[in-house]
Amino acid sequence: MVDRETWLKAGEQGFLCPWVDPKYGGLGVDFGYSVIMNEELVRAGSSGFALPLHNDICVPYIATFGSEEQKKRWLPGCVSGKLISALAMTEPNTGSDLAAIKTTALRDGDHYLLNGQKTFISNGILSDVVVVAAKTDPKSSHGGVS
Repeated sequence: MVDRETWLKAGEQGFLCPWVDPKYGGLGVDFGYSVIMNEELVRAGSSGFALPLHNDICVPYIATFGSEEQKKRWLPGCVSGKLISALAMTEPNTGSDLAAIKTTALRDGDHYLLNGQKTFISNGILSDVVVVAAKTDPKSSHGGVS
């Protein structure tokens, strides 16, 4: 487990989500910056700091598909290290085969009801915001995953 202090220090140094638009607290740099950070983490032998997961997998979902309200709510904290993101994809009997997941997210009025199980959630123990893979169309095998 990587403590929150490390995440906050990474945010102070500009290492978290550097590609995020400056209006949300990011540096607005290109993906090359993330590549260099990932290479340096490998060179240092870091295996527990899931910075690439946070920077390059979880938070881009919010930046790309989130509403303006969601971007304002979540991105500044993800950039500063005050919010740690996680990815909930793997399930007990399906592994990471997204076509086989059973977790559903079904619309109920103006929100979704999320129902299912997830395991091996990277950054899960300290997470503040979680990207969850779920079926929004349970009748579809390969489609319907959101």
